[in-house]
Amino acid sequence: MLSSSQILRRFCCSSTAAGSSPSSSLATAQKKRLVFLGSPQVSASVLDSLFSASSAPDSLFEIAAIVTQPPSGRDRGRKVLPSPVAQRALDYGFPSNLIFTPLKAGEESFISCFQALEPELCVTAAYGNILPTKFLKIPSMGTVNIHPSLLPLYRGAAPVQRALQDGVRETGVSLAFTVRQLDAGPVIACEKVEIDDQIKAPDLLQLLFGQGTKLLISELPSIFDGSAKSKALPQDESRTTLAPKIAPEESWLSFDQKAVVLHNKVRAFAGWPGTRAKVSVLDPESGGDSNTVELKIITTRVYESSEIPSGEADDVFFRKGSLIFPCGGGTALEVLELQLPGKKVVNAASFWNGLRGQKLKKL
Repeated sequence: MLSSSQILRRFCCSSTAAGSSPSSSLATAQKKRLVFLGSPQVSASVLDSLFSASSAPDSLFEIAAIVTQPPSGRDRGRKVLPSPVAQRALDYGFPSNLIFTPLKAGEESFISCFQALEPELCVTAAYGNILPTKFLKIPSMGTVNIHPSLLPLYRGAAPVQRALQDGVRETGVSLAFTVRQLDAGPVIACEKVEIDDQIKAPDLLQLLFGQGTKLLISELPSIFDGSAKSKALPQDESRTTLAPKIAPEESWLSFDQKAVVLHNKVRAFAGWPGTRAKVSVLDPESGGDSNTVELKIITTRVYESSEIPSGEADDVFFRKGSLIFPCGGGTALEVLELQLPGKKVVNAASFWNGLRGQKLKKL
């Protein structure tokens, strides 16, 4: 018997839509054939809405196929599992031979099978693969993408993370046609969202894709009747900003920067790759012996008091349930939650009590 990953890697060139049969083909003949492309958990929530909308009695479309990233090692055991989108589709009973998992969307075997499906519209939401021209030419009504920024701001792989890192107070989500140039297609609709200064990337990502899904469902009729193309607005290239992929080495915190910069980085990199800092733990009773410890910084806020506790420049203090790290420009960062390697996340008070009188210094 094939494993789930083997099944999902097997391409099938059937053009029969999911859930259809010879007896039902006439009933669904007028429905548009939609292919969904997505991979992570936020994409699975978009798929939920599409499944719900497609099952409505007056639905204009049916989901003909799903394209997602190949199975990969996840969780602590690194067990090879389908992507969250693939698993959600399987949970719905969607045929496994209509769930495509190409390594690249330009693979000839995949393109051949994709073309045989005769898709009319593709919808992408955090798919994670570049779509080549030969793919984009296949759906007759084009491809639309839910992008979590106000295009042309933050084009690229990490729009939510880079927006939080920059400390912006307003972002949003755009529904745009996909073109070969990255995130540069005409915008069908967008919605602005104000950002709270404590919200973290995973929560903001979920919020924006939720809003983007509502935009998609409301705009599908105009996309299907062709009016969306005439009303979609070209992007102003002069306002373009980029949101490049995050590299793991960016996760380190440097306390010579201002506290607000570090706080925004903690929010932006929450989930993955996280933010890290090295500290020195000194034991006064052993003559000042010290050891270096790596901390994962989970939750922070900017220290608002004008009075920073006095001491040596690299001392870390504990005040009212927070660790206080002096930072650049006379500012300070409050660390509320943190994690030692291999340990559970703890609050600052529990961590401080665990030091048992040892001193903490930033490095």
